[in-house]
Amino acid sequence: MPKKFIKRYMPDHDKIRHHPHLNKLFGTLLHDPNLLHLNRRSVSGAFFIGLFLAFVPMPFQMIPAAALAIYFRTNLPLSVGLVWVSNPITMPPLFWFCYEVGAKIMGTPLQQSKGDFSMEWLSNQLSQIWEPFLLGCLIVGVTASLLGGFGIRLLWRLNVVRQWQLRQKLRLAMKGKQRTES
Repeated sequence: MPKKFIKRYMPDHDKIRHHPHLNKLFGTLLHDPNLLHLNRRSVSGAFFIGLFLAFVPMPFQMIPAAALAIYFRTNLPLSVGLVWVSNPITMPPLFWFCYEVGAKIMGTPLQQSKGDFSMEWLSNQLSQIWEPFLLGCLIVGVTASLLGGFGIRLLWRLNVVRQWQLRQKLRLAMKGKQRTES
């Protein structure tokens, strides 16, 4: 089960709670057990936060992801880890897609990049394309976070129902076995 696999790599709650820098910054907010628990609410909330911030074009996305995870009491490591959907390798195509989405919605023509889309091209052209780029980042970020958050809730629910049905079948089989033995 994925929950057991993920739990092996989760940090110890006491280490985070008593970390001097985090404790100074967040205080008693770190004492919430949901920050490291793997339940439907905390995991889906982490997907909402992490996937949204993955598409926000800013440096150090992990810091606001951690702050929002602590504030909304969602799973902290997942929130921080999910912002790495946009990493230095995936960032250029993701941001180009965001720019295309924003340009299509605004009805503006695309500024063609000479060669491949890169962070250098983006920084040079940002004064001309910032509106469709940021609009696209907002739309794609909200869409990804909603699909990820609600998708995790749905998958979690389906897994719970499947596990419950398996337990019911096992109980019925055990009752049937007891009746035949009597």
